Amino acid sequence: MKRENNVTLKVGDHPGRLTRARAAAFRASGQLPPSKGVSQQNEKQLVKGNPKKRAALQDVSNIFCETKGRGSSNVTKIQSKKGKLDKAGPIGASKVLKGKSLPHPGLRSEDAICSDNFADDAHLRLISQKKDVEIAVAKRSGIYEPLKLSRRPHPNYMERVQQDITQSMRGILVDWLVEVSEEYKLVPDTLYLTVYLIDWFLSKTYIERRRLQLLGITCMLIASKYEEINAPRIEEFCFITDNTYTKEEVLKMETEVLKFSAYQLFAPTTKTFLRRFLQAAQASYESPSLELEFLANYLAELTLMNYGFLNFRPSMIAASAVFLARWTLDRSCHPWNPTLQHYASYKPSELKTTVLALQDLQLNSKDFPLTAIRTKYEQEKFKCVAALSSPELLDTLF
Repeated sequence: MKRENNVTLKVGDHPGRLTRARAAAFRASGQLPPSKGVSQQNEKQLVKGNPKKRAALQDVSNIFCETKGRGSSNVTKIQSKKGKLDKAGPIGASKVLKGKSLPHPGLRSEDAICSDNFADDAHLRLISQKKDVEIAVAKRSGIYEPLKLSRRPHPNYMERVQQDITQSMRGILVDWLVEVSEEYKLVPDTLYLTVYLIDWFLSKTYIERRRLQLLGITCMLIASKYEEINAPRIEEFCFITDNTYTKEEVLKMETEVLKFSAYQLFAPTTKTFLRRFLQAAQASYESPSLELEFLANYLAELTLMNYGFLNFRPSMIAASAVFLARWTLDRSCHPWNPTLQHYASYKPSELKTTVLALQDLQLNSKDFPLTAIRTKYEQEKFKCVAALSSPELLDTLF
């Protein structure tokens, strides 16, 4: 059977995907624009109609140094974040809180096992009950282990390589990119890969602060080409910066990023592991818990803006996000069970430092000067998980 080509509608009152036959019928009735699409001028007018869509960060150096030759029209909401940053100080690694050993009557003893007994096959649940899928899952387990050892950005490149940019500048850039990804409805993998490419580039070569935002949109462009079905065009990324950068500058930066990444764009990010660990966590529920999925994703995304979490492996961050999400939602049982230990290959004791750092980030998110991720997960469609806070972590959990 011949598969029909799909067209994506970007304007008008008919969002979604239509076959060519249906699109032709709509055009004949005057309900669709001509098949050549919207002109660039009209598209810009559409974007201008959405003020948030043009929330340009512009040259990130404008936030930290004097701006030359720019009018009042270039003032953005990112500049207001600079004031909050000045009061809050630089963004660093989260403080690790020490848990207190307290009795917890609601904790079931059979689920509180946190050592070798976790590997007991009697407690293990397969992610899928289908025989052919079970075989695939077994093979996949051998694939995920090498991914944990894949290349990562150097955790202290700010001190070793960079001289003109700071952790705060990186945080502001990522916060803005979260808003851009929401506006263009990019998949989460695109955002994670974007941040990875930024950190990888910055760990390899020095860059001036005036080019930091250029690096940000270029990495998002590359990540979009890799992850998205319909990636935004270069012109759209230039426009979102209020045309601070030209198409030629973006193309030149794209060549530099690809060169320093050795054209190896795939990277096992936190999202890569989180998707699998959540599948293992959902195996203990009669029906999938959307709240668990949203909360774990929220906690994992919080780490994107915190430079200090480069010290932890992506797989460890993903496992810790699931651990803390389960503890936040349900304290009646141990947040780490044999199924999770089997698929994540981490014992609770190995996750303690990361979980405590992640909880500190969660509890202090309201005082965090960058709010894009928290605002995103305060929405009803994500069940307002950003408003949740986890109780004290017990030493007995680890």
